[in-house]
Amino acid sequence: MPDGLRTIRLVSSDESLVAATRSAVKQLGGYEFASTRASTDVVLKPPVAGDVILLDATTREGNVYEICRSLLGRTRCRTFIVVDHDHRYSQGIAHFCGATGTLEKPISAAALRQALDASGAPRPELPQATRSDEGKQPVLPHQLLRDLSGAVDTTLVNALTDPETNLFNYAYLNYKLDEEFKRAQRFSQPLSLVMLGFEGEASEQVLRELSGIFLSASRDTDLLGRFDASSFLFLLPCTGPDGAQIMAKRVEEQARQANLRDLVGDPLQLSVGIAFCPHASVRRREDLFGRARKALLDAQKVGGGVVTAS
Repeated sequence: MPDGLRTIRLVSSDESLVAATRSAVKQLGGYEFASTRASTDVVLKPPVAGDVILLDATTREGNVYEICRSLLGRTRCRTFIVVDHDHRYSQGIAHFCGATGTLEKPISAAALRQALDASGAPRPELPQATRSDEGKQPVLPHQLLRDLSGAVDTTLVNALTDPETNLFNYAYLNYKLDEEFKRAQRFSQPLSLVMLGFEGEASEQVLRELSGIFLSASRDTDLLGRFDASSFLFLLPCTGPDGAQIMAKRVEEQARQANLRDLVGDPLQLSVGIAFCPHASVRRREDLFGRARKALLDAQKVGGGVVTAS
């Protein structure tokens, strides 16, 4: 932070975004610009207070929402997630994960200034010989207090999660499916969608035990959620059909060993459908979901097990 300038740090491998943001920062005045492709640069060495972090939602370097959560309580910087287009859930999800807000591509000087002003970020000032407010305690905005305390909006948490299983609900998964599908296409990475279901009804206790099995069989980067009363959706980034099958069979085996039963006392028979991309028949996220749903129905027809869409 030479010459009293604050730094706006962009984490992105998108050269066009880097160029546009550099130009926008130059027009602001009082800021310098820095960019990196590695999210670990801001996680392991958080910037100084007053800096601004911009995380490209399509970066290859991990999940930006996990990065935001890892920065909670460790930095007094503003953190914005840069998205391809605005979405009615994007601001809420960003706040839920600890970010200050979102910025839409391409970033302009006006949009960046508006975001900084709206978040309560102080305008940078060049060093002066004297300051009339020297010695006074700064007034911290509500957003900064929330970041420092690590608190989250419980109303939003409730809106994004299923109360019986504590997994994500379908509204959030639908948003993430759109995001992960676009990321997979953009960077030519594999993505698997797993749909798991059972016949009949289950008690809340059984549902919680089942969700615990899901979590123990998954990675931190996997997204697990409830689709309806008796089925679940898993998003497995950077995972092809073989990896998805391993995860699904692990869930099957752990559920069998737990001897889970439905409300009438019958063993809980799990059926699993798997779809993946890249695939010649998958051009839209709806194609991916439809193939996973059909594979699940095929598995249910034969009495359970794992079926992968061919």
